[in-house]
Amino acid sequence: MTSGADLFVVCKQCGSEVSPYITECPYCGSRLRRRAPKLPRAGAASRAPRKAPAFAALLRRATPSPRLRPARSTYASSVSDTRPYATMALVALSCAAWIAFHASSTLYGHMALVGPLSGEWWKLFTSHFAYVYGLYTFVVLVTIAIFGWLLERRHGSVFVLALFFGAGVSGALLVSAVYPVAILSGGNGPALALLAAWAVPDLRALRAGSYYEGDLLGAGAIAALLLVMPFARGVSELSWMAGVVGAALGLIVGLGAQRFGEAE
Repeated sequence: MTSGADLFVVCKQCGSEVSPYITECPYCGSRLRRRAPKLPRAGAASRAPRKAPAFAALLRRATPSPRLRPARSTYASSVSDTRPYATMALVALSCAAWIAFHASSTLYGHMALVGPLSGEWWKLFTSHFAYVYGLYTFVVLVTIAIFGWLLERRHGSVFVLALFFGAGVSGALLVSAVYPVAILSGGNGPALALLAAWAVPDLRALRAGSYYEGDLLGAGAIAALLLVMPFARGVSELSWMAGVVGAALGLIVGLGAQRFGEAE
């Protein structure tokens, strides 16, 4: 029997030419086929399309639709993959100063802010590297390392250095103006400034009820620890006022940096 595309088929019993779309021969009544072939539809392809391999279908299922992929924000696109050289330098200087203080106790008086400035203006910058207690030093340096690195990836090294020293100098000036005998050392103010500036985008997202990736609970716990450590017994050289100034300045600078980035 020929294919359904032929004009006729030949009956095997009587040899008559009959239509290919019938099941019985009209001349002898013999059975030609069990079922008549399907009639092709008008305009349909003469050949059925090949099915895709099973693994190709699985790949299509595993690949999410472009509409389901979250759009990359301007904040994420501005993240840099360079090494945080400024943050590493700040932490390294603090560690070197802590070792030097324990080797020579007189060096602390030349770097920390004790009493009025009296022309020793460099103490506004060096007092942030003067540490005495090991536990306090560890907490502050870990905070600077984490949030300084995150901010440096977001805004660059100049931003981190400017915020670090800006918050430190502002806190030292306020402490010198308020207390007649000012005592200030350590970088709790700059550390809180870096933490607050990093948290600004997530705080705005939380207020707007949108999604954010940062851990605000962990950042809040670290900030609370830095703020209450100056009230611990025996820790007289730490200033809660410098910490509050640093946190406030970090929020202001972080908000300004984010809005500037959105404007671009």
